[in-house]
Amino acid sequence: MNTILEQFKDKINGTFAFFDRMIIKGHIRQFFSASGKGFFLSEQNVLLKDFSAYASQVTSDLVAYVEKMAEETHRPLRYLTSAKIPKEQTAMGILKDDPVEEGLVCILSVVEYCQTLQPIKNRDGRLELRSVDRKCKYYYLYYLDKHFGFMHVKLQTWFPFLIQVYINGREMMKHVFDENGITYKMYDNSFYEISDIAKAQELADKFDSKSLCRQLDLFAHKVNPYLDTIEKTFHQGYYWCVDQCEFATDVMFKSREALEDIYPSLVGHAFYDFKCTDVFSFLGRKLDPRFQGEAVSDYRKRPAGWRIKFKMKSNSIKMYDKFSCLRVEMTINDPREFKVYKDVRHQDGTVSKRWVPMGKAISNLYRYAEVSKAANRRFLDSLRNIVPAGSIEREINEVCGKKTVRGKTVTGYNVWSKETMQLFETISDGKYLIRGFTNKDIRAILYPKIHTEKKVRGKMSRTLSKLRAHGLIRKIPHSRKYLVTDKGRRIMGALIETKRKLYPDLAAS
Repeated sequence: MNTILEQFKDKINGTFAFFDRMIIKGHIRQFFSASGKGFFLSEQNVLLKDFSAYASQVTSDLVAYVEKMAEETHRPLRYLTSAKIPKEQTAMGILKDDPVEEGLVCILSVVEYCQTLQPIKNRDGRLELRSVDRKCKYYYLYYLDKHFGFMHVKLQTWFPFLIQVYINGREMMKHVFDENGITYKMYDNSFYEISDIAKAQELADKFDSKSLCRQLDLFAHKVNPYLDTIEKTFHQGYYWCVDQCEFATDVMFKSREALEDIYPSLVGHAFYDFKCTDVFSFLGRKLDPRFQGEAVSDYRKRPAGWRIKFKMKSNSIKMYDKFSCLRVEMTINDPREFKVYKDVRHQDGTVSKRWVPMGKAISNLYRYAEVSKAANRRFLDSLRNIVPAGSIEREINEVCGKKTVRGKTVTGYNVWSKETMQLFETISDGKYLIRGFTNKDIRAILYPKIHTEKKVRGKMSRTLSKLRAHGLIRKIPHSRKYLVTDKGRRIMGALIETKRKLYPDLAAS
């Protein structure tokens, strides 16, 4: 029972596992507590009744700062009339038309729904600063960064100045590889060839979330001039949280053709043989009858090919192909479904280490990687004994056509006819795997009532000769027995499996 990594090791260069897409959000936590908001207004000498005017002035200053940034760098500042306009596609178009080697690519502005701070009268008629839903302007600042590659920072222009940073782990590793003399080839955001895979994985495993925090802080200061005031008041800046995280394991095949040969079988195996509840096993969870949530599996046709996905609540694991890479990708939206081993402070003041539900703090990124890497590995390990669909299709087409053997023409098979399928199922029976079968064994099953008649014996002899001519069986030397060849097992096994999956009613008959 070999996994695909063992079964096709001669066609695989290796595997590389690291973060893919990451969405990280920054919050000023004090703005989400009554005491924090009150302290801030007190430090700024701003009365609640004057907060709206004060906030409007801060927003005007921030807008002027960002627009000046675009002017000074001579980069486009574009207003989007709808939040539904694809921003990354717009930024990529600008980069193509007006290229830059490093730094700011463009700034896009758009009005979106958000939560902001606003003075509201309570039941007593007194003003208090609350979070309300409304619209405000956001800036999307796209960069070509020397550490993060193509990325963007999303900034809210009104209190509480939420910030979101989008980065891609593969883009980050490109620059790490360059610094360490590792050559590579990429398709989209996947590595399909790496000169030193072991060293590349070692560097990826050394990823440091503290260093990432420092880089995020630098970006926050670069785009938000009001952050200095916030830090001076609270003595701390943004608290960084992982809003969404993708971690991908790429199996790098030596060629696109090698992957294409087995990928249809991988999709079929995952779709037909895995159940939606298997996602519990992949994610390292036990199937508990108390589970409250949804576990689903689905597959979808994309422009690039087929994608199959297993989802448990808001976390998922999926498989798809990217050029010569087979990608298994774990997406974590709700980390509390997993555990992290950390210090827990008790009511009596003591501290002990325990496994507790994992939060979104960026310090837990190491645990995100551990959980995701293990889940991807379990998924890959479950893909066993795959029959290459591309090769099998060619072999099936061959046995469907005529063939000339020693000057004689041998007809092909109608592989979906009832008689042919019954023949294939009979000679493929596991009881003949080692000891083989005879003419008498097979005709006794196919023609139980007339198997002793002379014409039936002759017909079976011709049937066996045809099977031999197409290379589906071979004769055991110095005996009257036959064995199914490796080619025969591939072809007949694939046909029988297809029949049972696509035509279960026929398989049951």
